[in-house]
Amino acid sequence: MAFIFSGCFNSSTVYKSIPNYNGPKITKIVVNKSQRKLFLFHNDKIIKKFKVGLGFNPKSHKSKQGDGRTPEGLYFIDRKNYNSKYFLSLGISYPNTEDKKYAKSLDIDPGGDIFIHGGPRYKGEFGKRDWTAGCISVSDKNMKVIYSMVKAGTPILINP
Repeated sequence: MAFIFSGCFNSSTVYKSIPNYNGPKITKIVVNKSQRKLFLFHNDKIIKKFKVGLGFNPKSHKSKQGDGRTPEGLYFIDRKNYNSKYFLSLGISYPNTEDKKYAKSLDIDPGGDIFIHGGPRYKGEFGKRDWTAGCISVSDKNMKVIYSMVKAGTPILINP
């Protein structure tokens, strides 16, 4: 089980060519789970949109470790990981204070290590739309673009 929920880190270096991005600053990310779409915004203007996959149990808000749900709410990109085992990844600040408080009230582990990352790598992940443990996945090609455009600290709103 530790393998499945250990996050998106890999100590081996994977060589990737990240495109340079010189466009408008990405001021927010919006994910609409029901549409399986991720939008990159500069203020109120959509700059790019992408198809996404979600956790293997995508309906509703993530509440505990292992539930396979993708969180809903306002978070922030809190780190960039070039050496992700899922190509590249952007860390999402789940669980936030409210998530931790809710989990504590139920005496459960809220989980963590939620990322936007590249596509499947292992047998059993291929051919499924929603296959992650709660992360948001995009194609490796699209992950290069997103990684180049988004800075740590960018807010991400994940809608049902």
